[in-house]
Amino acid sequence: MSRAIPAASVTEKVAELCQEANLHLGEDMLAALRKAAAGEESPVGRDILNQIIENAELAPAERMPMCQDTGIAVVMVEIGQDVRVVDGLLEDAIQEGVRRGYQEGFLRRSVVGDPFLRTNTGDNTPAVIHYRIVAGDRLRIKVLPKGAGAENMSALRMLTPADGLAGVEDFVVEVVDKAGPNACPPLIVGVGVGGTMEKAALLAKEALTRPVGQPNPKPHLADIERKLLARINRLGIGPQGLGGRVTALAVHLEVYACHIASLPVAVNLQCHANRHKEVVL
Repeated sequence: MSRAIPAASVTEKVAELCQEANLHLGEDMLAALRKAAAGEESPVGRDILNQIIENAELAPAERMPMCQDTGIAVVMVEIGQDVRVVDGLLEDAIQEGVRRGYQEGFLRRSVVGDPFLRTNTGDNTPAVIHYRIVAGDRLRIKVLPKGAGAENMSALRMLTPADGLAGVEDFVVEVVDKAGPNACPPLIVGVGVGGTMEKAALLAKEALTRPVGQPNPKPHLADIERKLLARINRLGIGPQGLGGRVTALAVHLEVYACHIASLPVAVNLQCHANRHKEVVL
């Protein structure tokens, strides 16, 4: 038997998520930053990390966004196959929630309606929405405000199986190295490997929503994450690109099946404002 969820409830929750994500950094991220500050050998890097922590603590207290770039809203939706959204379309309800969230929260509106004409839509819509059908009668909604700094430094490459694990690792490190200070480190590095071009990119973005530093449950993938994090932190880019041992706080790797002749790899970078909130209806 299906379960009904009013479209108005979806709109209300999405509006809340847009604001809360921009104001409240997750406890996992704060814990990772505090640990990094304690271990950073560079005095400048340590001072920057402490300023980032202070900023993250001030944001909810002052009801001010932790970063002036409040991003384009990326919304990931898991729809239980026994759920019905009633009294409106799910897509419309989500877009209205983003509109209200950014307007009522006085968040910066950074979306242009056409990539060539560049006219601002005025309400930060449309959001980028990804849907997935799952078992059950619940609706899970994740909102990730994605700023341009780290997003612009992300990359995708279609490797071949002959490139192997070494080729994947070299590409990930190359992306971070080229990004330098532009992605506002310390970073969370989302890596997607496999599938097709678009699947790898989505895997990399989904990887950013994992609790910071939580290893992939598959041991061989967790081992790759550890090796990549160590290589990245040997680059010496450091907090805000001013040198130090902490360039990234975590590397999160997700994989999917792929064609025998393919090895797609996507790297989606996220800055220290690693913002995402979710709700289950």
